[in-house]
Amino acid sequence: MTKPTELTFRQRNAAADNDLDLSEKGRNAAGEVIRSDRRLFMQFLAFGGCSDPASLAAALEGAGIGAVLYQDINDPRGVGLLTFSEAPEDFIGDVRALLNRPPFSDLTLKSEYTMLGRTYTLGYESDLDETLVHRPRRRVTDPALPWAIWYPLRRSGSFEQLSSEEQNAILMEHGGIGMAFGRAGKGYDIRLACHGLDKHDNDFVVGLIGPELAPLSMIVQRMRKTKQTSLHLERLGPFFVGKVFWQSRIE
Repeated sequence: MTKPTELTFRQRNAAADNDLDLSEKGRNAAGEVIRSDRRLFMQFLAFGGCSDPASLAAALEGAGIGAVLYQDINDPRGVGLLTFSEAPEDFIGDVRALLNRPPFSDLTLKSEYTMLGRTYTLGYESDLDETLVHRPRRRVTDPALPWAIWYPLRRSGSFEQLSSEEQNAILMEHGGIGMAFGRAGKGYDIRLACHGLDKHDNDFVVGLIGPELAPLSMIVQRMRKTKQTSLHLERLGPFFVGKVFWQSRIE
């Protein structure tokens, strides 16, 4: 016979499971909470030893996967590869198969730049499909935005100890810089959560995308002065800086 205490424990666990909501949330025009289970996963890999990026582009074109190939400004034989999909299985399926045959298998992986993250919402977005899937995919494949800086970051424990009001104020200060550059058409950010997905235990992956490189550097410079960066970041980088050599065509 089941003891009452065990039954109560199981009942509480079952109730907790039923209340577990893993959806991304936003709000519609009426202020009502809206939800979505769609997310875009993005993986960034960097390689050295590439003397012919055109051969990589041809392989990507033939593979038919969502991807962007960058030339590394800091390594004359370096490239970066961004791939993206709503299905994480694709990274150990089609993407893995592509990387394990020439010409990619002839390159040297720079594991310090490996990043994997998922799109997420902040809770106020009114178009969840646009925020979570369409906009980030459209931005990284926009021919008018060829320059990119990709980097991971980890917040310090001090940020998590702040009240939600203090956290929101800090995030608004940080986000205001990005919005100002976006309104001017100088730079846009791709924000990905990577909790538990990063071997260095980073929290986020950030991609800065724009028509020119200098404004992207200035975004990082201005964010250095915010409370989040100056007081509540434990780790930032390494930074991959590159320009698009080839990108998927998104309809």
